Amino acid sequence: MSPHTTMTESRLESELAQRGVRMTRQRRAILATIESAERHLDAAQILRRASRVEASVNRVTVYRTIGLLKRHGLIDELDLMHVTGDAHFYERRPEHDHIHVTCLRCGQVIEFESEHLAQLRAEVEQQCGFRVDVARTEIGGYCGGCQAMPEATAATRATRANKKGAEDARACGDAAHIA
Repeated sequence: MSPHTTMTESRLESELAQRGVRMTRQRRAILATIESAERHLDAAQILRRASRVEASVNRVTVYRTIGLLKRHGLIDELDLMHVTGDAHFYERRPEHDHIHVTCLRCGQVIEFESEHLAQLRAEVEQQCGFRVDVARTEIGGYCGGCQAMPEATAATRATRANKKGAEDARACGDAAHIA
């Protein structure tokens, strides 16, 4: 999930421009932040990173841009098994469906692609008479590192991951989800 993009050339920006959506400096910074992310970001993280590029980006603009991107089907909103609480994370809609495999202890997320997911999607369409536009699947469990870790060490690692999420939220004010 780390496409090479710049502030002036972004797939999300191009998609919105084709739909007649007005581009501002703030929106461009937010779009570039989402596209250049190497991992899933929540709204507070998007705000913090985008405001480094464009100081006038604010929380309201981030949430409005997220809403706009969701309405146009350009990003997906994920909860990633709620390992960091109620935070929602965002990623550019991928070309291929994939499964998010999340460690319930340390929060590591692996994106897993399989032909079986495409087969399942086709089976749902055929048997249910349903056209699938989005297939999103999450699996929770324990990564190899956490499986090998003694319980006390694992609990410490999970506490650190939760503190990091709380610090990200505090850095940007209240990061509650706004519809």
